[in-house]
Amino acid sequence: MRKPFSFDTQLEAARALVEQLRLEAKVCVEFINEFARQAAAVDDERFLVENGRFQAFVANGASLTNLLAELVFVLDTLTVKISADLDGFRGLTAGEKFIGRFSRQRMWRRHSARVRAAPVVERLRDLLVKSEATAGVIAIYRTIAIDFHKLGEHGLIGIVEQRRRLVEKIDIARLRIRELNAKALTTQGRIGLYGSRAEWELMEQERRSLKAEADRVADEEHGMREESQRRERFINLFQVFVDALNSQVGQCNALRRKMLIDTEERLLIYQAQVDTDIPGSKVQISAELFPAIAGPIELFERNMLAPQELEQRKRAADAVFASKFEAFRQEPEKGFAVPIIDTTEISRRLRFRFLRPGFWPKKQ
Repeated sequence: MRKPFSFDTQLEAARALVEQLRLEAKVCVEFINEFARQAAAVDDERFLVENGRFQAFVANGASLTNLLAELVFVLDTLTVKISADLDGFRGLTAGEKFIGRFSRQRMWRRHSARVRAAPVVERLRDLLVKSEATAGVIAIYRTIAIDFHKLGEHGLIGIVEQRRRLVEKIDIARLRIRELNAKALTTQGRIGLYGSRAEWELMEQERRSLKAEADRVADEEHGMREESQRRERFINLFQVFVDALNSQVGQCNALRRKMLIDTEERLLIYQAQVDTDIPGSKVQISAELFPAIAGPIELFERNMLAPQELEQRKRAADAVFASKFEAFRQEPEKGFAVPIIDTTEISRRLRFRFLRPGFWPKKQ
C-alpha cells in the first residue's frame, strides 16, 4: 500500500538524488575520458563494472525526472482544487445581502474583506513557495545535465573518431591481404611452366614469402577487428549515457515550461482573489523572493499577466508534459496508483472560470 504523499519529503528526496546524480555523472565522464586516453588498458572485466555504473545513472536519472514530474503534477492538482474553492466566493452570503439592503458600499466592503481573509490566499502563497522550490531543483539538475552532456558527448566524439581510424586500418589491411594472396596465386601458377629448376625454387620461395606476409597481415586484421568490436561495446555504453542526459535535458525543459505557465495561472488566481491595488498586497510576492520563477512574477509585478492566452498556452505545455511523462497523460481516476491529494473529484474546467466574464458579481 502506497504511503501518503508528502510534498516536502518528495522534494528533499529529489534534492538528494540531484546531488547523487551529479557525482555519478562525474564518474561516468571521467571514465569516458580515461577510455579515450588509453582504451587498450581497459579490459572486459572493467567493462562489466562500468556498465553497472552507467546503467545505474540512467535509471536514477529517470527516477529523478519522474519524481520532479510528480511534484509538478501535484502542484497543478492543488491549483485545480483552489480554483474550484474560489467558486464559493462567486456570490454574496446571506449576511452580505442583508447589509446590502442598507448600504451597497458596506456590502461590497464586507465581501472584499471575506475574500481577502480566506485561506485561499495563504494556500496560493504556499503553492508559490513550493513552486519556487521545485523550479529551483529542476533548474539545478537541468544545468548539471547540460554540462555533463557536453563533456560526455565531447569525449564520445573523440572515441568514435579513434574507432573510425581503426576501421580505416582494417580496410587497408584487407586490401593488402587480397593483394598478397593474388600475387602468391599468380606466382604459384608460374611455377613449373617455364624456366629452370632453380628458377622454380625461387618462385616457390617468393610464393611462400607472399603467403607468410598475407597471414601476418591477416593476424593483424583479426586483432584490429576484435579491438574494433570491443570499442564498439564501450561506444554503445557511452552513447546510452549521452542520450539519457539529452533526454533528461528535454524533460527538464518540459517541466520548466509547465512550471512557469502554471505559476502564471497561480498568480492570476491570486490577482483575482486579492485587490492588488491595495498598498502592500504584493509585498510577499516578488522576483527577489522567488528567483526560480521570476519571469512570471515580474509580469505580475508590472500588471502584465495576460489571462486571455493562458488557457491555450497551458494546454500546449500540458500536452508536451504528458508526452514526456506517460504516467500523467490523463487525469487519474479515483484509486489510480499515483499520489493525489484528495482532488480527483475536481473538474479541470473549473480552473479558468474565475477569469471569465460573469464569474464575479458586479459591484454596484
